[in-house]
Amino acid sequence: MKIPLSYTWRSMWTRRLTTILTLGGIALVVFVFAAVLMLAHGIEKTLVETGLDENAIVIRKSANGELVSQISRETDDIIKTLPGIALSPDGKPTCSSEVFVIINLHKKVSNDMANVSVRGISPEAYQLRPQVKLTDGRRFQPGTHEIVIGSNVAKRFIDCGIGKQLKFGGDQWTIVGFFSSEGSAFDSEIWGDVEQLMPAFGRPVFSSVTFRLSNSEAFESIKARLAQDPRTQYVEVKHEKQFYLEQSKVMADFIRMMGLIVTIIFSFGAIIGAMITMYAAVANRTVEVGTLRALGFRRRSVLGAFLVESIFLSVLGGAAGIAIASFMSFISISTVNFGTFSELAFGFSLSSDIIVKSLVFSMIMGIVGGFLPAARASRLIIVDALRSS
Repeated sequence: MKIPLSYTWRSMWTRRLTTILTLGGIALVVFVFAAVLMLAHGIEKTLVETGLDENAIVIRKSANGELVSQISRETDDIIKTLPGIALSPDGKPTCSSEVFVIINLHKKVSNDMANVSVRGISPEAYQLRPQVKLTDGRRFQPGTHEIVIGSNVAKRFIDCGIGKQLKFGGDQWTIVGFFSSEGSAFDSEIWGDVEQLMPAFGRPVFSSVTFRLSNSEAFESIKARLAQDPRTQYVEVKHEKQFYLEQSKVMADFIRMMGLIVTIIFSFGAIIGAMITMYAAVANRTVEVGTLRALGFRRRSVLGAFLVESIFLSVLGGAAGIAIASFMSFISISTVNFGTFSELAFGFSLSSDIIVKSLVFSMIMGIVGGFLPAARASRLIIVDALRSS
C-alpha cells in the first residue's frame, strides 16, 4: 500500500518555516551551479558563433591561436589558388589574409589598462562574415590608417568614439565606424587594413588565412593539397567553427572546474540543511509514522514517502535556483581570453542542457540529504512510535 502524495504536501505545508529555509539553501546552491555552467556556456557560445560552418582557417601547425601563428606571403598566394575556395561575383577567391595583434587601452569604468585584439583584414573579410554589420559610421578605406571597432570595445574603453584617434603601432588610427557581429568574439576586436597594420607592428607575415569553401567536400581536398605540398606542410587547415571551439575549451573548462569546487563546498551545507529538516520531520511525526505502520503501510512505503518529500523539496528549490539564474542572461561581463590574452566580452547563456543538469544536481542533493532520515522513519517500531505520544 502506497502513501498518497497529498500526505507529503500537507506535511511540508505544516512545517512552512523550515521548508522555506531548506528551499532557500538548495536554491542558492543550484543558482551558483547553474550560473557557473551558464558562464562557461556563454564563453563557448560567443567564440563558437564567431566561426561559420562554410568557412575554413589556415594557421601554423602547433600554434594554439592566431596570436602566435605565422603564414608567409608565399603560402598565402598558394592558398588563394587552391581549387575548392569559393569565388566572389567578380571572380576573386573569397579569402581574407589577416594579422592578429594586441594593444593596450584604458577602460572607461576603472581606467585600468586592458588588452584589446586588433585584426588586420582583407576587403573580402566582410563577405566571409555576414554576421558582421556596420551599426554606425562607415567601413575603413583600404590603404589608410582608418579602423572600425566592435560594439563591446566601444562600450568599455576610453576615446573610442567615431572621429577619435587611437595611438598604437607607432601611429595614429582614426575610428570611422562601429560594427556588431551578433554577440560573437568579433565584437571585442578592432579591424583595420591588413596591409597597413602589418608594417605598423613590424609583422612581415600573416597570422592566418580564412576562406569560404565552395562545397562541403572541398575541405578534405584542400587539407590534402596543403599536406602534400612541401611549401605548405608547416600549416594546417581547420573548420572555422572548430577552431573557435578549441579556443574556448581551456577557458570554459577552467571556469567549470573552479565553479564545481565552489558548488560542491556549498552543496555540503545544503545537504546538511535538508538532512536536518527531514530528521526534524521524522521526530515531529513519530506518532504519524506509527499510525501509518499500524494501518498496514510497509516500511518501504514510509521510506519512499519521506524520500519523495526530500526529493520534491530539493527539485522545487532547484527550480527556484534556475529561475533566479535565468536573470543572469541579461548580464554581460568581460575577462581575459586565455587563447588570445585579450579582453573578451560575453554574457551568461542558459540552455536546456544546463536546466536538466541543474535539476539532476538538486535531485541528487535531495536523495543524499533525505535518505538517512527516511531510513530512520521506516525503521521505527510501531509500538514505540505510538507510545511516544
